[in-house]
Amino acid sequence: MTVTRSARVGDPPPDPRPAAPQLSFDGFYHAHFRGLVVQLTAYTGDLGQAQDLVQEAFCRAYARWDRVSGYDDPLAWVRKVAWNLGHHRWRRLRTAQAWLSRQRETHVAGPTPDRVAVDVALAQLPPKQRRAVVLHYLADMSVSEIAAQERVAEGTVKSWLHRGRAALASQLRESTGEVRDA
Repeated sequence: MTVTRSARVGDPPPDPRPAAPQLSFDGFYHAHFRGLVVQLTAYTGDLGQAQDLVQEAFCRAYARWDRVSGYDDPLAWVRKVAWNLGHHRWRRLRTAQAWLSRQRETHVAGPTPDRVAVDVALAQLPPKQRRAVVLHYLADMSVSEIAAQERVAEGTVKSWLHRGRAALASQLRESTGEVRDA
């Protein structure tokens, strides 16, 4: 038995088209993934990249599936997203390659024998003396700045520097036979 109701004034007319069946994302994905990968492989020249692009496009479609499934052609939406992703990736790579081509190759010379000797000698100093010598001579900090940083008296820093210089001179004299300007 079919129950009908009579039309009321002000009600919209009934829609003669039957409701479209809800499109399943799984079925849509399985039906169209391979075809889109073939298209994007031809565009990018790289199967792995094409698979990544199509997968990302389907992920975006899945996140909006309620809306995308209602489109007249959801495949066109996914295809457009995949192609846009491929184009954006190509532009980023082109920009990165252009930037890299403008970079100069820098060659850094290895350490000199004198530098190696100084590094070895510094490594043999007690930590406080080594820190004072490095801060004073390499970081160009004054005795008062080192004292403030290490929270000690200036006389203590002067003592560390004196002992550190003496130990360095002795170690460098032993390793090279003379003290070089370091």
